[in-house]
Amino acid sequence: MIIAKQKRKENIAEYLLYLWQVEDMIRAAKFDIETINSAIIERCETDNETKAEMHDWYESLIKMMELEHIREGGHLQICKNVLIRLTDLHLQLLQSDKFPEYTAEFYRTLPFIVELRAKSNDTDRAGELETCFNALYGVLMLRLQGKAVTPGTEQAIQQISRFIGMLAAYFKKDELKPLFDDQEIETT
Repeated sequence: MIIAKQKRKENIAEYLLYLWQVEDMIRAAKFDIETINSAIIERCETDNETKAEMHDWYESLIKMMELEHIREGGHLQICKNVLIRLTDLHLQLLQSDKFPEYTAEFYRTLPFIVELRAKSNDTDRAGELETCFNALYGVLMLRLQGKAVTPGTEQAIQQISRFIGMLAAYFKKDELKPLFDDQEIETT
């Protein structure tokens, strides 16, 4: 909860990856709030009021995951909404002639996206951004498990990270002061 709030303010991409990690952690705890309480919440060096807020946050995520029928896999609607917002901004940036550096970074990343889709036999037809986030999350999980990453994968992840980092920076700017006015959005 504390980390999620901080990441949401600072970097939307890290926030999304963090929420995916929390979803998996909840699944690993078999949706048991007491397991989460003893493994995570009680180990935090914070006051009881914050621990109670954390407990409520995890409990609400558990309920949402159950209501949204994503016990075995998939992502919360709040995660999907973030991805939708990022995709909308991504498309606006690509359609605008004001952000050529973004378009160039995307086209440097696109071959890696295509290769990842081919390797994963992407039957869900995930969007370009979701493919990027899946790759970033997959490598994060491999590293947490102490597993090696091939040089080719490392190269892809570095490029994807640069691209997603640029998108996250534009997202933050857009939240502070919209990058596009309503007329621009309608004409693109």
